[in-house]
Amino acid sequence: MLQIKQLLKRYPTGDLALQRVDMAIPKGQVVALIGPSGAGKSTLIRCVNRLVEPTSGQVILNDRELTKLNSNALRVARRRMGMIFQEYALVERLTVMENVLAGQLGYVGFWRSFLRKFPQSSIDEAFRLLDRVGLEEMIDKRADELSGGQRQRVGIARALIQDPELLLVDEPTASLDPKTSRQIMRLICELCEERNLAAIINIHDVALAQMFVQRVIGLRLGEIVYDGPPTGLQPDVLTEIYGEEDWQATIEKVDEEDEEEAAAAAVAVAVVVEEGVGS
Repeated sequence: MLQIKQLLKRYPTGDLALQRVDMAIPKGQVVALIGPSGAGKSTLIRCVNRLVEPTSGQVILNDRELTKLNSNALRVARRRMGMIFQEYALVERLTVMENVLAGQLGYVGFWRSFLRKFPQSSIDEAFRLLDRVGLEEMIDKRADELSGGQRQRVGIARALIQDPELLLVDEPTASLDPKTSRQIMRLICELCEERNLAAIINIHDVALAQMFVQRVIGLRLGEIVYDGPPTGLQPDVLTEIYGEEDWQATIEKVDEEDEEEAAAAAVAVAVVVEEGVGS
């Protein structure tokens, strides 16, 4: 379980990015962080793994208080926190397989990673993960030859090869088209369910969050103003998070997309059944 207690972040300029944030996320739960730009979503994610140092408060992952760890202990703890980035953070000249194996850097050390000397068990796991994310035929392609959706799948596999206890996901669909965005969100949620893995996803697309996650936390000016199920994101709640807008149109869009997705799934099942009968 991830526990965040009274987390506060004040920048040297005096700006308060997070104001005494409290939350607890159990194993297997996928949480979406929503809110306007500047609400503190990315800061919160980066305070968890201390890419940004919190000013005060506690971050506890499975009984280990991350906010008290020295640099060496923190480096070890970060092995168990997979990070998926908006801009993919891949090494362009390396292959898909090499980028995924880079997720083992915290285990095998810099020089073994630099010389591509990974244990066979890590290589086998990389093959399994690339098959799971649908990139089994692109193992030897360079990262700069991939589409945005394919790059994000590499990033997911790289995070999972760490065998993390927590996934921190920063805007995974911001640079993707709507169809690919759905595929990526669905894949992340499926993998978390398969691995009983907790995840925090910072996302701007409210409709996408409503479609896929179990719980939504809304931030405004560094404070939690909503924490509950996606169905609770009614117009008054969205107004509190983002400000005045025609939120009913957004809610209706989510309902329509859910119906379309259910219809498509029903058609796919019918095709499979028909093919089975015909064979």
